[in-house]
Amino acid sequence: MTEFRRKFTDEYLGDMIRILGEIRQNNSDFFDKLAQIFFDARAKNRKIFFCGNGGSASTASHFTSDLAKGTIVEGRPRFKALSLADNIPQMLAWGNDSCYEDIFVEQLKNLFEPGDVVVGISGSGNSENVLRAIRYARENGGVTVGITGFDGGKIKDMADLCLIVPVHNMQKTEDVHMLIDHLTTLMMKEEEMARRG
Repeated sequence: MTEFRRKFTDEYLGDMIRILGEIRQNNSDFFDKLAQIFFDARAKNRKIFFCGNGGSASTASHFTSDLAKGTIVEGRPRFKALSLADNIPQMLAWGNDSCYEDIFVEQLKNLFEPGDVVVGISGSGNSENVLRAIRYARENGGVTVGITGFDGGKIKDMADLCLIVPVHNMQKTEDVHMLIDHLTTLMMKEEEMARRG
């Protein structure tokens, strides 16, 4: 390994340890609250929508899959999880015929009902299409979650629950966003298994 690569690796991993330490110290209750929002939605037969752009779109898809499939425990009800970032034809139609900022909110107008949950994933917290989805959910009786980084952007003041990854780096922010997915969904599955006995 070259000296540059060794130094880069050590600094990257060291920063990740710092970031996770800060989250553990200052935001550990976020995971409890997020799991409760999901469990409450399931109990009320509500849907849970995820949205994001770029890497955050991948995280939205991954989180949807983990919540819908990765939490299945025999004898327990399943979660109604949908990613608004997965219907490419519909997103392109809205982007072309209206504007890119409407690609998520217009899908919600077809599917959203009061009590549903919208999870907006945005590294900057300022992605307008994600903000419009969050705003629509809030204005129509939904529950909103923001998962972001940097300084939290606009989403931090809009969402009912928000976690800001404390770093000004998109890649490290997205690393932690995947950890939020896996920690939450695995915790929920383990809790369900314990409840089942």
